[in-house]
Amino acid sequence: MTNLSVALATYNEENNLTECLESVKDLADEIVIVDGSSEDLTVKIAKKYGAKVLVKDNPPIFHINKQKALDIASCDWILQLDADERVSQELKEEIKKVISLPEKELEIYQDNLPDKKLFLRHQKLIEKRDGAIGSEGQYVAFFIPRLNYFLGKYLRYGGVYPDGVIRLFKKGKAHFPSIDVHEQIEVNGRVGWLQNPLYHKDSPTLKRYWQRNNRYTDLMARQMKNDNIGVNSQNAIKYLVIKPIWWLLLTQIRHKGILDGFQGFIFSFFSSLRFPRAYLKYINICKKNSK
Repeated sequence: MTNLSVALATYNEENNLTECLESVKDLADEIVIVDGSSEDLTVKIAKKYGAKVLVKDNPPIFHINKQKALDIASCDWILQLDADERVSQELKEEIKKVISLPEKELEIYQDNLPDKKLFLRHQKLIEKRDGAIGSEGQYVAFFIPRLNYFLGKYLRYGGVYPDGVIRLFKKGKAHFPSIDVHEQIEVNGRVGWLQNPLYHKDSPTLKRYWQRNNRYTDLMARQMKNDNIGVNSQNAIKYLVIKPIWWLLLTQIRHKGILDGFQGFIFSFFSSLRFPRAYLKYINICKKNSK
């Protein structure tokens, strides 16, 4: 086998978990799941696949349970997944290859990635937002590009791809600080890329999209409260008008979201609405706290 743990945090994922675990059952030496007290069949499905399951509460910052899953994992390498993600055969073969390569061959592999320039441009944008990622030394972690599924189509434009996420890393070399809903996993060592994408079936229907969007805007609103964002006309204009228009134009024109057709436009439009929705939720939080 590969000396690889697959680690997940779950909550009410009975509709997703089977496909996810099917995609890695012949890759992982162990599957570790921390479940946030699901009220459906999530835990039963996990145990069907022989997963080590720890049932805890469901904290607002979901990274807390993700980190618990990383702590439990016992193999040298960890592949951290979400239940709505799928690992293709091509990605499985690449993972096996990369974690078995000696450092010199890994350097060559990274230098010859077909989409290296695209990946590095994307990484610069992530680091501009989150700060420097990783450090010097040997490769200990890898970004995996993601293809996100929206209303029957995997999106490739609009800034949605490659949507790099650090998911493969050596045990003990990466961790979630678990203090911010938007945080990047922190890596102690060098971070590379894999070429083959992770398939992310996050929004197959509008209902699923709005469920996720509601949770995300709730978290954004709480973060605004923690950051003590002012409730004033300046911020109202910023979050209700400027940010959504800027985001729509950025994703549709600069990042060519228009090439994804109808799904690309709808995704950009709904994504832009997260700013006014979160701000209005934040205003309601402030009103409730002032009573």
